[in-house]
Amino acid sequence: MQMDESVNVFGEKLGICGVDPITGFYRDGACNTCKDDFGSHTVCIETSKDFLDYSKSKGNDLSTPVPAFNFKGLNPGDSWCVCAGRWLEAEKNGMAPRLHLQSTHIRALEIVPMELLKKYAVDLN
Repeated sequence: MQMDESVNVFGEKLGICGVDPITGFYRDGACNTCKDDFGSHTVCIETSKDFLDYSKSKGNDLSTPVPAFNFKGLNPGDSWCVCAGRWLEAEKNGMAPRLHLQSTHIRALEIVPMELLKKYAVDLN
């Protein structure tokens, strides 16, 4: 799997999203992606209870531990790389969590407009 260049939505070096628990398509702590990442795990979010409940209702339970995969489950406030399409779907349903633009991969812009990302940014001055 050839990883795409590690660039954020500003065209700068992609920041780390989360290491406890370790996130990312590559489980490298960043929202790096490649052509094999069909879900485009490119949006670095700050999880919220509403989003975790919403994601679970859509069949992606991120809060329940899965010891076989060394996954302790997410709690509100954890940082995590999510699929750009799922984030956009959550936004349309009023459940979008806040996000970190410095750690959101530029490929997210193929699915989510920058102005919408900025609306939910925690790291925008």
